[in-house]
Amino acid sequence: MYLKVGDKVVVKTGSDKGKEGKIINVDRARNRVTVEGVHIVKKHQKGNGNDAGGIIEVEAAIDASNVAIIDPKTKKGTRIGHTIDKNGKKIRISKKSNEKLD
Repeated sequence: MYLKVGDKVVVKTGSDKGKEGKIINVDRARNRVTVEGVHIVKKHQKGNGNDAGGIIEVEAAIDASNVAIIDPKTKKGTRIGHTIDKNGKKIRISKKSNEKLD
């Protein structure tokens, strides 16, 4: 998986198709990512001494194959490629525009 926390992505499939957001968590072992504002689920939370309990809404993880990173030039979803820069460092690039990704 070549996605990182902070990447801007677009959802390709599912009920949230077309939504854009920033990755807030990456689980490489299960190949899942959590995107802010996408795949909102209700969670029943028990109260403690400070907070009252209740039903809260949180983002749940989705499979990494269901998102595509947003190309900085075209502002659309794209695949990720790799290349070596002039300093010999491996960098991520957009397959659509060959632009460097952060």
